[in-house]
Amino acid sequence: MILLKRVYEKPEAKDGYRILVDRLWPRGLTKVRAKADLWLKEIAPSDALRKWFGHEPAKWPEFEKRYRAELKEKKDLLEKIASLEKEHGTVTLTYGRHDEKQNQAVIIANELKKLK
Repeated sequence: MILLKRVYEKPEAKDGYRILVDRLWPRGLTKVRAKADLWLKEIAPSDALRKWFGHEPAKWPEFEKRYRAELKEKKDLLEKIASLEKEHGTVTLTYGRHDEKQNQAVIIANELKKLK
């Protein structure tokens, strides 16, 4: 099972194996409080794409298209997450963004469904 959660929310046992999927470490958050089992920053959007997007909602459809293209080059990282899901049962992809629907974890989760 793949779950999504803001990294700033309180970690819970039901989260299972927690993976931070942001390129940058979340501001003001200690590693203890984040309780990330793995920081997989390599799967995050490239710096160029992240800066281009600038969290502008109107750019979301194009961001999603471009990020999916980037993920095609990172299939090994998607497979790593899928493997961790098999090993741990539940994997929670954590992210820093406030928007629960427009963030890279949503796109990653959708790409993981395609692997099944």
